[in-house]
Amino acid sequence: MAESMQLNDHRGDILIQDPPIARLFFGSTRMAWLWLLVRVWVGFQWLNSSLGIMHNLGLGGKQGKLFDPAWMASGEAIRGYWERAVTPGASGATPVVFGWYGEFLKFLLATNSDVWFSKLIVAGELLVGLGLVFGALTGLAAFGGSLMNWSFLMAGTVSTNPLMFGLLVLLVLAWKNAGYYGLDRYLLPWLGTPWQQRPRTNVVRPVSTPTVDPAIP
Repeated sequence: MAESMQLNDHRGDILIQDPPIARLFFGSTRMAWLWLLVRVWVGFQWLNSSLGIMHNLGLGGKQGKLFDPAWMASGEAIRGYWERAVTPGASGATPVVFGWYGEFLKFLLATNSDVWFSKLIVAGELLVGLGLVFGALTGLAAFGGSLMNWSFLMAGTVSTNPLMFGLLVLLVLAWKNAGYYGLDRYLLPWLGTPWQQRPRTNVVRPVSTPTVDPAIP
C-alpha cells in the first residue's frame, strides 16, 4: 500500500510528500491571511528601523537610519557596534561567541568597511520592509531579513532579534502563500511559480494495428 502511494519524478527519484499540516500552512492560500498579518508586522519593524516612522509621527522611537548621518555619512554607528562586539568585557569574554565571526568583524574594522557597510544595512532594511509589507518576493525579502537578524545575534545582540528571526524563517518556508494577499499573487505566476496545480495532459499514444496479409488465410 505504501509503495502504491509513492510518487516519482521524471528521473525515477521518489518524491517525499509534505504532511497535511505543512501543506495547509506553507502551501495553501487558506492560511494566507495569517502570513499577511505576520509579514506586515515584521515588515513594519524593518521600515520603522530604516525610516523612523514612529519617530516622525511623534510616537517615540529612534530616528530612522536613513536620516542619521552616523549611518549614511560617517558609518560610525555600525563601527561602534562592531568595536563593542569584539572588545572583551570585565570577564575577559567578548559579546561575539565564535572566534571566526570576531575575526570577520575585525577585518571589517581594519578595512574601514563601516563607511559602505552601514549604507548596505540601511538599504537592506528598507528593501526587506517594503518587500514584506507589499508581499513582493516575500521569500527573498524574509531571507534577507533573517540574514540580518542572524548577523546581529552572532555579534551578541539579543533584543528582538530571536523573535524576528523565528518569524522570518517561517515566512521563508511559506514563500508560496505568504504573499498571496500582495504582489506575489501576480509576480510568482508571472515568474513561472503559480499556486494552482495545472491539470496534467494525458498523452494518448496511437495503437499500432497489425497488418494482415491477405494471402494468409
